[in-house]
Amino acid sequence: MDQNALKEQTGKESVKYIKSGMIVGLGTGSTVKYMVDELGKQVQEGKIKDIIGVTTSSRTAKQATDLGITIKDIDDVDHIDLTIDGADEISDDFQGIKGGGGALLWEKIVANASNKVMWIVDESKLVHKLGAFPLPVEVIPFGAQHVFNRLEKKGYKPTWRMDGDQKYRTDENNYIIDLHLGEIDDPKSLADELIHMVGIVETGLFLNRVNDVIVGTQNGPKVLHAR
Repeated sequence: MDQNALKEQTGKESVKYIKSGMIVGLGTGSTVKYMVDELGKQVQEGKIKDIIGVTTSSRTAKQATDLGITIKDIDDVDHIDLTIDGADEISDDFQGIKGGGGALLWEKIVANASNKVMWIVDESKLVHKLGAFPLPVEVIPFGAQHVFNRLEKKGYKPTWRMDGDQKYRTDENNYIIDLHLGEIDDPKSLADELIHMVGIVETGLFLNRVNDVIVGTQNGPKVLHAR
């Protein structure tokens, strides 16, 4: 089974956890796209009714709306029952790196408002320690080069996230700098250091934020319980 088949299998499996009447956080990324497609199908067929979606990106909002899923702004709901999102890396102790799709700020805001968070990934995303996947940090444009220079001096090997020949812009019109760290020995200390750096809005370190993980494997979907 190739990687796309594993992603599709995992995305469809996660929809089993969405019940009628729920407020659901809809993540961003290639695996989540399959989940939203399946959810839209079940909404259209009347199998899941009266759900409200809160999306983590404009891309997901358009996809969900086109499929007939009711979407509300996060400030128009008082909670989210369950958020289903992807991840770029998940370590043995269920810490994560997210933001490869450029939506890390909205993803973290939606996760914070959620009663439960589920990540859906194929088995290639499981690692012993975080860091092989470049760590995204979202920075405001004003003074962004100074932030980049500071990260470079610290030896974090920053690169600008690009969109063609222009710097990539997030849904909040910010930039993303990717840090090529290789291995992160102490994710919590790094997260604390980065979030206190003036100009950095948010980091792609998602620590102690997931309840369950569905992993697509060659033997079928596997559910891991983080907490």
